[in-house]
Amino acid sequence: MSGSADEADDADVARYRPLLFSIAYGMTGSVGDAEDIVQDAFLGLTRARRAGTTIVDPKPYLTTAVTRLGINHLGSARVRRERYVGEWLPEPVVTPADGAGPAEHAELADSLSMAFLVLLESLSPVERAVFMLREVFGYGYPDVAGATGKTEVNCRQIFTRARQRIAAAGRVRDSVPPPARRAEGRELARRFFEAADGGDMDALLGMLAPDVVFHGDGGGKAQSIGRPQTEPGRVAQLLVGGFRRVRMLGVSVRAVRVNGRPGVVMYDAEERVASVVELHIVDGVVRAIHSVVNPDKLGHLGPVSDVGLLPKRAGAGEGADA
Repeated sequence: MSGSADEADDADVARYRPLLFSIAYGMTGSVGDAEDIVQDAFLGLTRARRAGTTIVDPKPYLTTAVTRLGINHLGSARVRRERYVGEWLPEPVVTPADGAGPAEHAELADSLSMAFLVLLESLSPVERAVFMLREVFGYGYPDVAGATGKTEVNCRQIFTRARQRIAAAGRVRDSVPPPARRAEGRELARRFFEAADGGDMDALLGMLAPDVVFHGDGGGKAQSIGRPQTEPGRVAQLLVGGFRRVRMLGVSVRAVRVNGRPGVVMYDAEERVASVVELHIVDGVVRAIHSVVNPDKLGHLGPVSDVGLLPKRAGAGEGADA
């Protein structure tokens, strides 16, 4: 962090960092990009103050900066994602199973599940910003208009259009689960991963929703399923086979929370991150599974394992970055 950023990130504005990170991450689906955007917003605040600009309330200034930087970022990111190899999933935000961890990560955990972030990919950058500020963070239309540079009337129209598009996909935003429901989810996840590790197909099938979907993101760089799998029997087989293979490679499994949902991080014998798996649990069953093995999306969690990497080929990986 530069000296200028240190000056901006003082006690007066530091309390907004969790909110700003959540907005930036919700826009980009990338931990690294979100951190860069927040840093740029703080730098912008410092430059404005040095130039003599009076900023009475830094919160709307920073929110606007982060929102517009996120919109600009998505303009170029969409081009890269069109060339992305396989299914795209967001970078996982991992916190300990007990809910402790960095404040900015803990705050967003209950708001931006992986399933919801994937759903947001169907929106344009401006639609995404308007919908997220209004639906997730509860901003009023005057504030949404200020952050996006649109009129209030336009923001209302954009929000309605975005909500219709989200509804057309057959999903709605997850509600924040109460503590009791979270505890149930942790227990279900524990039994689920134990069944997968033990090869108990019957137990797994009993915990999978009839319309379960298994999503995998290898980015063309690591072993992953080619497309989403939807049949419970097939999903159970993939899980059992996958756990059998990783155990043979000396991989260990540790319970965590992934974007606020139960999950695990898999580590190889050298304590390097091999993959992250998240369970989307609804009404006591696993509705979706998100598995991220793309090494480009795991580096923020620590050293990345090479146990699942695909053999390198001439030109392989070009255009595969998220």
